Amino acid sequence: MFESMDELEASVRRRLFRMRDLVDDMSGVRGDATSADGAVTVEVDGNGALLNLAFGQSISTLTPEEFEERLVSTATAAAGVAFARRAELVAAFNAEVAE
Repeated sequence: MFESMDELEASVRRRLFRMRDLVDDMSGVRGDATSADGAVTVEVDGNGALLNLAFGQSISTLTPEEFEERLVSTATAAAGVAFARRAELVAAFNAEVAE
């Protein structure tokens, strides 16, 4: 596997630095989505926590039930975008570490 302690140490350092890069990349993950009618726009972080919520003009024509549906479905879509990006980052990290 490793022929010397120096090679082992270098490998561990590379993995440590790569892990730090992953943490930095993960903290920058964002996901956003806008409802088809433009009434609701949601931005979330990589954990799905709400960062920004914006409403379009058409929000005034929605019933409370329609508003709830738009808000929840748009927030879910934004979280899906963020989670997919996180999954890409983890898969890339795992592929690098496996080499």
